[in-house]
Amino acid sequence: GTWLGGQIIKDGEEIKVANVQQAIEHGIGYVSEDRKALGLNLLDTVKRSTVAADLPKISKAGVVDSLEEYNVAEKYRKMLRTKVPTVEENVGKLSGGNQQKVVLSKWMFTDPDILILDEPTRGIDVGAKFEIYGIIQQLAAEGKGIILISSELPELLGLSDRIYTIFEGQITADIPSEQADPETLMRSMTSARKGALVS
Repeated sequence: GTWLGGQIIKDGEEIKVANVQQAIEHGIGYVSEDRKALGLNLLDTVKRSTVAADLPKISKAGVVDSLEEYNVAEKYRKMLRTKVPTVEENVGKLSGGNQQKVVLSKWMFTDPDILILDEPTRGIDVGAKFEIYGIIQQLAAEGKGIILISSELPELLGLSDRIYTIFEGQITADIPSEQADPETLMRSMTSARKGALVS
């Protein structure tokens, strides 16, 4: 799509985010809608995938500490209850829900202040969806800022503090979750028939 421009203000100051490394340095993580194309290398192990976004954190003189890499991956495997026999398994062999947990682990490891989740439960089974909802709620309880992009109204209504409807780059409504219901949201989108929902 066309880049419309704009500013990113964090902690009262404008920041420049031209690439992934700059985003990580500014405490921003992004879980892509397309985890197989952009979120994971399906030939990588769970272990390497978990630490991939912040290798310097577990490296000494530019060399990855393999024991620390394993320990970090195990920590997140247990924390997120990722169903995998071992963190040495390739992520390509995991179910969609467990792949998504690995993607979440990867970005949680960077310790972001703000985590952008783009359709985080698309294409995964109901059980994994509810587990991921729990992870999102836990991150929010820890003080992380969560921006959830979703086309599923129940997901937005159940997880959000505030919901924005957006169409063609413009915010068309700003609704506190306690005032939001499907009818109100759909009404706010009447001039934006194909609008996306962001919370």
